[in-house]
Amino acid sequence: MHAGAWWVWAVALASGVTRTSNPLLLALLVAVSGYVVVTCRPRTPSARSYAAFVRLGLAVLGVRLFFAVALGSPIPGTHVLVTLPEVPLPHWAQGIRIGGRVTAESAVFALYDGLKLAALLICVGAANALAAPARLLKSLPGALYEAGVAVVVALTFAPHLVADGRRLRAARRLRGRPDRGVRGLLHVGLPVLEGALERSVALAAAMDARGYGRTAEVAPAVRRTTAALTLGGLLGVCAGTYGLLTAEGGGYGLPVLLAGAAAALAGLRLGGRRSPRTRYRPDAWNPRSWLVAASGAAVAALLALAAVRDPGALHPGAVPLTAPSLPLWPAAAVLLGLLPAFAAPAPKPTAPPAPVRAFAEEPS
Repeated sequence: MHAGAWWVWAVALASGVTRTSNPLLLALLVAVSGYVVVTCRPRTPSARSYAAFVRLGLAVLGVRLFFAVALGSPIPGTHVLVTLPEVPLPHWAQGIRIGGRVTAESAVFALYDGLKLAALLICVGAANALAAPARLLKSLPGALYEAGVAVVVALTFAPHLVADGRRLRAARRLRGRPDRGVRGLLHVGLPVLEGALERSVALAAAMDARGYGRTAEVAPAVRRTTAALTLGGLLGVCAGTYGLLTAEGGGYGLPVLLAGAAAALAGLRLGGRRSPRTRYRPDAWNPRSWLVAASGAAVAALLALAAVRDPGALHPGAVPLTAPSLPLWPAAAVLLGLLPAFAAPAPKPTAPPAPVRAFAEEPS
């Protein structure tokens, strides 16, 4: 399975998350990504980072609710849950309060907002668990090699962080030292951060030592043409996207977007001449990869269509306070994201190590 297919699938699910604040749909999106990760993730250390992203999402949700309760919310409400002691603030801090009334409307709004951000983080964690970011370097065009090094160093930090944390906690348990709680976190946190950063920097140094990102001499006319095509294409993509998102630009948005994408691709193709290199066993974009990418794109497109046709179902209101309902056909569209669990090949189990046999030394 091509690594880019998994990232397209995960990013498409994250795009679907941004189209709704319905907690039922968000929970369904998280469940779909979790089922696919459990079914299809490989037996590698980076695949274990999904649980860390889930914990991070729950922590973000808790922080969002804490700030809504402690610092108040601009959302009006009439259903008072609790009244906290309010700290008086000076006149220059008008609009900010600490404590006071906590309404059900503000708590529900904070819950919806925190769930959306948590679901985004979990979708990114699914991409990290299913395909290591370093595999994407094989598929990047030559014009993006330098940027690819920085992106890979940034994206491999989280998997290295999880792997180092597991290793240090196991070592502390073997020595009979605490590995949980505040004390264990203080003794493990700094070595884990230092080790993950060192491994990411070592990866960049190894790539640089092997000549990654080296450039070749090209004609000045080719350089100017490449810069013009790439910059003009990106500006065209921005203008076309703006036209599609506004009612006034519906006529010119799609043609400008397509023309800008074509110009940017041509610029990247020309820019690849500056970075000649060969690929050893490159990942093949096979029909299964197309199926996985298409399933995620279908989820994003259908949720975007549902947000236009029925915005009330995808964005339940907090004022007035109403119970969210599960819209049927958007929920069925989210279930299309389960297709990789059946189309992608299952990871092969690793063979157990061969037993070590001890032979007695024969007398000479």
